[in-house]
Order: sequence, then structure tokens, then C-alpha cells
Amino acid sequence: MSSAVPQPGVLPLEVRTERLLLVVWSPGEAADIAAGRRRPEWHADYPRPDDRDAATLYEPHSPWSPRHVVRGRTVLGSIGCFGAPSPADDGVPEVEVGFGLVPEARGWGFASEALAGLVAALDVAGVRVRAAVEPDDRASLRVLARCGFTGLRGSDEDGRLVMVRPLPVAAS
Repeated sequence: MSSAVPQPGVLPLEVRTERLLLVVWSPGEAADIAAGRRRPEWHADYPRPDDRDAATLYEPHSPWSPRHVVRGRTVLGSIGCFGAPSPADDGVPEVEVGFGLVPEARGWGFASEALAGLVAALDVAGVRVRAAVEPDDRASLRVLARCGFTGLRGSDEDGRLVMVRPLPVAAS
């Protein structure tokens, strides 16, 4: 009997949903975001401070890096993994995700659509997903609930709730 830890599958560099494209940042885009510089195709309020924080997690050409949330030709925010998956206590590969949109893009279902798209790709890769959220951030809690984050693991060192989305049960 083998006790090998399952290895995660491949995560695409681009994920498409009905209205959005989630694409991993290029090295130049990551540098601009880290420096707070804007590009013409980016919404006037992007990058946000949270996007600049996400730039510290950027690994060139890695599917586990931050991604733009693009509608049409305009970048509205970011979504992505906080690095490559690692085995959780039960041995299942797991990754933390984060997301955020410019204020003008909120309330249109884009966050739920983007997260559902990324989570679907992570499901195919065999990676369980968790997210940390401020307890009073009702909008993010609703997005997580819509996307199947049903498990509560308590709180992290910063007092944020840690929510987990179980992997779907494989059909036999």
C-alpha cells in the first residue's frame, strides 16, 4: 500500500468563463502592478492596493500566480492562487485563493463568475481550495458561498475566517 501524496494536475494559464477571461500576469504587468503603474487597458482604479500585495506572490509564467479578471478588453481586478498547492493535513493538494475587483465592477456577479471559473479549473487539476475572509465582509462571504465554500476551519492569525471548498466527489 502506497502512502504517496497525490500530485496536482495542470492548471491552464488562461481560464474563460461566460463573460470573463482570467489570465496570468506577464512579468512586465507584474512589475507595473507592484510599482502601482497603470496601463491603458486597465480600469482607472486598477491596480488596487490588494493587487499590489498580490504582486509579491507572482512567479513568472506560473499558473499558480495572480491573474487579471478581464471583461472585454478591460482589466477589472485580480484573482489567483497564493502559490503552488501543497498537501493539507489529510494529504490532499490544497491552495489558497484571493480575489478582488475595482469598486465599479462590484455587484454584477463578476467576482462569483471569476471564482467559479478558477475553482472549476482547480477541480480538474485535483486541487482543493481555501480562502480567508474578514468576518464582516458580507459580499465576499456571499461569493464564497455561491462557489461552494462550505467548510469553516476557524480563523487565521489575522482573525479572518478560513473557508474551504471540498473537491467534488469523483464519479465511479
